[in-house]
Amino acid sequence: MLERLKEFASEFFVTGDPLIYGADVAIGITIIAIVSVLTYFKKWGWLWRNWLTTVDHKKIGIMYIIASIIMLFRGGVDALMMRLQLAMPNMDFLHPEHYNQVFTTHGTIMILFMAMPFMFGLFNVIVPLQIGARDVAFPFLNALSFWLFFLGAMLFNLSFVIGGSPDAGWLSYPPLSELSHSPGVGQNFYIWGIQISGIGSLATGINFMVTIIKMRAPGMKWMKLPMFTWSVFSTCIIILFAFPILTVTLALLFLDRFAGAHFFTLDLGGNPMMYINLIWMWGHPEVYIVVLPAFGVFSEIVSTFSRKKLFGYKSMVFAMLIISFLSFFTWAHHFFTMGSGADVNAFFAVTTMLIAIPTGVKVFNWLFTMYRGRIRMATPMMWTIAFIPCFIVGGMTGVMLSVAPADFQFHNSYFLIAHFHQVLIGGVVFGYFAGLYYWWPKMFGFQLEEKLGKWAFWTWNIGFYVCFMPQYAVGLMGMTRRLSTYGWDTGWWELNFVSTIGAFLMGVGFLFQVAQIADGIRKYKTLKASGDPWDGRTLEWSIPSPAPEYNFAVTPRGDDVDEWWEEKERRAKGIHPPEPVYEPIHMPKNSSIPFIMSVFWFVAGFGFVFGWLWMAILGLAGVGICMIARSFSYDTDYYIPVDEIKRTEASLRGSV
Repeated sequence: MLERLKEFASEFFVTGDPLIYGADVAIGITIIAIVSVLTYFKKWGWLWRNWLTTVDHKKIGIMYIIASIIMLFRGGVDALMMRLQLAMPNMDFLHPEHYNQVFTTHGTIMILFMAMPFMFGLFNVIVPLQIGARDVAFPFLNALSFWLFFLGAMLFNLSFVIGGSPDAGWLSYPPLSELSHSPGVGQNFYIWGIQISGIGSLATGINFMVTIIKMRAPGMKWMKLPMFTWSVFSTCIIILFAFPILTVTLALLFLDRFAGAHFFTLDLGGNPMMYINLIWMWGHPEVYIVVLPAFGVFSEIVSTFSRKKLFGYKSMVFAMLIISFLSFFTWAHHFFTMGSGADVNAFFAVTTMLIAIPTGVKVFNWLFTMYRGRIRMATPMMWTIAFIPCFIVGGMTGVMLSVAPADFQFHNSYFLIAHFHQVLIGGVVFGYFAGLYYWWPKMFGFQLEEKLGKWAFWTWNIGFYVCFMPQYAVGLMGMTRRLSTYGWDTGWWELNFVSTIGAFLMGVGFLFQVAQIADGIRKYKTLKASGDPWDGRTLEWSIPSPAPEYNFAVTPRGDDVDEWWEEKERRAKGIHPPEPVYEPIHMPKNSSIPFIMSVFWFVAGFGFVFGWLWMAILGLAGVGICMIARSFSYDTDYYIPVDEIKRTEASLRGSV
């Protein structure tokens, strides 16, 4: 019996690697510390009532952002491990199999479990406030979306210590991801981790699309929407059409592995190219899913910190919608080299080049907004200005890759790696950092200290160029991606060594940001923010920081793009709004069902990963029971009485 248990444990847990053992210890200590703190301060009830069961969009947004920062740490450590391995020729820091696992988890985590939740966090915190709504259209679904994302991410990350990580790349091309080439459970973790969180992502897209269509403040017509909200709407259109493709693709891959189907194998009529087409039909729009909201963030910041209306508002709106449309007609440029033929390659080359036009329009709009503006160089603006040259280089190298004949030279090289990171770090990460700094006071009620923020900014930016500029050169010199080691005779080591130094500089930048947040929490009473610390322009700045539970005591109007700015102008001229007349506010009640249902999804996913049908059935049965329980829940809302609103406003407005 003991021997069987030992045999099971040796297969069930990941063993044999000192790095994994070290991580096991770190994870164990962290869990013990969290449990101890919650128990010592008697915060379990607080955690359950205020966070685990909340349907408040602002708290859900904060949980998304915290999760994304944790995932940024995990994905960042993966990146540093890869750079250490490649710093010198013939390094033996990571063996090839472990290296494959690390680059697979790095890519998957950074795109799906860092960028996506960061984006959803900003959606949640800001969109209802910008459009004058009290919450999203479906608060229960919003909570369910978060917990599906979170437990999907946890299921994926569990492969780190149980069963083994996936190692077929972040897009898991077959046949490498099929049972014949990846017989372990790592690939099942990949499928079910993404599948469960992907359901949450699709639901979030639907939720915010309905919220923007149906819950705008009176007077807020489409061409009066704040630009960040427009960027969210454009993104939701892509999510709505792209994520079902991912769901179906992963389901077919799982049927191949679990039920012996042959959708993506050459046996019995299957075709691996079908998978590659399908995954990129989701994968390329996914790039625009994460970058469009960053464009919205930059638009808000440029306008606020230049103290000017955004230049070319309508052209910016149409540029975003055109990008949403064109993003579905570019996927084949990822495999020009796979023999699609000259006509197909020419079509996708042209559509890829076309998408650079609306992207360029936005850059000119930001520059013209800054032109003759009274620019303030606060941290959010610094990240925004840093983004522009970075993204231009990323865009131009993207146009180079879109030229099909030239792509035959660049394909699969480190040139592509440099381009990809230039766009996704320079565009997405810089954008979300800018948004985090910009809206931080609105989320937490205090500002972050600027000095540490500027240290973080400069180390991140210098590190970025030191890391990725050499990778363009080493790619042109012939170094291919996913290479775990190389020889002294290649002439690559100097550039790789410099690139590794840059990666660690970015790591230092991240540590500065953590220190900045810790310092802000320590000094939050002295750094207390007003409702409008940046002299903002849109409705979220018209209410106290942090926003009260009900957001707006009285439903605001949205007659202008910069409604709050116009209101301040009217007040400066002595035109004051009438005294507010309060009415009871209708609000949704918290619910434990989203959390519990997501735990059952986790159980079902874990069962499918190991092929334990009894566990999968148990999990799915739990999901079904939760759905029935929700169907018979009638006590789902309440009203905040007028007296309580008056007390809250009197207390909060003292700080405005």
